[in-house]
Parts: sequence; structure tokens; C-alpha cells
Amino acid sequence: MPELPEVETTVRGLAPFLEGQRLAAVTTFRPDLRRPFPAHLAQRMTGARVTVLSRRAKYGVISTDRDDHLIFHLGMSGRWRTEGGDAGKHDHLLLETAAGHRLFLHDPRRFGSVDLVSGDPFTRFPAFVALGPEPLSDAFDAAYLGQALAGRRAPVKAMLLDQAVVAGLGNIYVCEALNMARISPLKPAADVSKAKLAALVPAIKDVLAAAIAAGGSTLRDFLSPEGDLGYFAKDWRVYGREGAACECGGRIARVVQSGRSTFYCRKCQR
Repeated sequence: MPELPEVETTVRGLAPFLEGQRLAAVTTFRPDLRRPFPAHLAQRMTGARVTVLSRRAKYGVISTDRDDHLIFHLGMSGRWRTEGGDAGKHDHLLLETAAGHRLFLHDPRRFGSVDLVSGDPFTRFPAFVALGPEPLSDAFDAAYLGQALAGRRAPVKAMLLDQAVVAGLGNIYVCEALNMARISPLKPAADVSKAKLAALVPAIKDVLAAAIAAGGSTLRDFLSPEGDLGYFAKDWRVYGREGAACECGGRIARVVQSGRSTFYCRKCQR
């Protein structure tokens, strides 16, 4: 599933084609993805001017001068295509600008979603209401994280994947950040020391920043709007590297937590 860096890459890739542009046509090629497309989507978006693109957690937000906001989630296999042309088999939504750009939402597995919200999307969209702070924001610091994890006996990895604790973190980047901070993903969250939390927060920010700079990680389906692969996978420290050497000299292990693969080094992550 595309995580925060992949969605940020997508939003940045769409911005040159959409920001400041008027939408000449909005077309759906099927009634639904994971759930139905919003009623009157074409009517409300056609003729509107896109004012800004933004991201919240793993969602992209396309805002217009009508105070309508198209909120998209890429699901398992979604991506936006900006190369134009005709709609393909797995292209389900088309945004066409007055300048002639044709942007297709492509989603073979159809686990993504599109919603339309009027007013402030960050307070009115239900999925946003319970989210924790953005991990790249100043609000996400060691003091906040210590308070959020206090008294919690669940593994620290599970807590970092809890979107109410911190928004947008996913399996790959949590594994990477925990290795960088030398914290076992199995450790109860409340037992992580203040010193370790002070190392974990910048590790999370650094891993995300590096992944965004590399265009995210391509596992199977993800491509940027320009059609580029995400190259951060070549820099993974532990994810997907079971049996390989950790930089500390230990060996990377794989365990399953809550149905997800966790990769870590037993030697240096305690």
C-alpha cells in the first residue's frame, strides 16, 4: 500500500498539472472504487479552478475555488497517470484541465477511494478527525510521543502504526526508523526510554524525508504521476532484507506482528 512518501510524491507530481488550472471535464468510467464515487462529482468539480494540492496522512487533497475538496486514497495499487492519451482498462477517473492536461486515476485492484468535501477538509472529513499529528510537523516531537505512548503495553511498532498516535506512518518506514533509532519493534511502547524517544522522532523524520527525496518505494504497483519508480527501496536498512547483515554486524530477522512482516536486528535493536 502506498505510504506517506508515495502520497507526498504523488501530490507533488500532480501540482504542476493542476494548481491554478480550471477543470474542463471530470469523468468517471465506473460507479465505484472501494466505495461509490461521490454523487454529483462531475457537476461540482467541472468548471472549478484548482487552488492547491495537499496531503493528510496517506490521503491527497485537491482543493478548488468553490471550497470543494477532492480527497483521494491510492489503496493498494492506485496511482495517477499524467501522460494523457485515452483511458485504459484500469483508469477509473479523468480530470481534464482547460490547458489540455488529462490526468487519470489508475487503480487495478480498486481498493482506493475518492471523496468530496465542502468546507475545511481537515476538520470536516471524518477520516481526518481522529488522526494524530503529521510526523514531519513540529507538533510531532519526543514530548508528544512520550505522552502518547505512556502506559501503553502494546509493542512500539504497533503504536507507531496507529493513525491516532501519528498520521501516515506505514509498515516500511516504521521498520526503517526503529532500526535507525536502535529500538526493538517488540518492546512495549511504555518501556521505550526518553533517550530512545529522542532518537526515534528524528529517525522517523529523516527516513520519511529521504524516502520523499527518492520518490518513495516501489514494491509492485506504485509509480509517480510521471511514471517513475520509487527508488528508496535500494536504501532500505532492514525492510525485506531477512538474513542480510545489519550495519552493526548482526543479522536481520523477520517476525510477524498483527499480520504484517516486521524486519529488525536482534543485536542492535533492544
